[in-house]
Amino acid sequence: MALSDFGRNRRRRPVAACLLIVLSLLSDALMSPALPQREENYPPNNVLRMAKIFHDICVEQTGVSEAAIKEFSDGEIHEDEKLKCYMNCLFHEFEVVDDKGDVHLEMLFSSVPHSVRDNMMAASEHCIHPEGDTLCHKAWWFHQCWKKADPRHYFLP
Repeated sequence: MALSDFGRNRRRRPVAACLLIVLSLLSDALMSPALPQREENYPPNNVLRMAKIFHDICVEQTGVSEAAIKEFSDGEIHEDEKLKCYMNCLFHEFEVVDDKGDVHLEMLFSSVPHSVRDNMMAASEHCIHPEGDTLCHKAWWFHQCWKKADPRHYFLP
């Protein structure tokens, strides 16, 4: 039925009206802006090369899948116990966390390359007091907070 026939055929009017509503909703969903994605050349390759040794150690220690790491880093925030413990392992390998799971941000900032430091400091502005019952949960809290604060620069090695 053409839109010009809308007023002539009363039996099809409810169906046509529903179709118009659905199309309107679909176009709104398809036209809405996507979630911000990480910048194309971020993080710098030298940072990823430096982090690879810690990545490999923590993957082996926790058994986390590469897919879980990639999804959190490049995609959506999701909960995965091995991933949370991988994040905790990274903090311990970087030697920036205490036994209570509190990340010493000043130590973290001084240990990262200058090319990522300013972005990390800005993302950390409201990510100070971790929540969680375990060290792994506290580590995940930091990472999801940073990702929400600055998705254009967040990455998980």
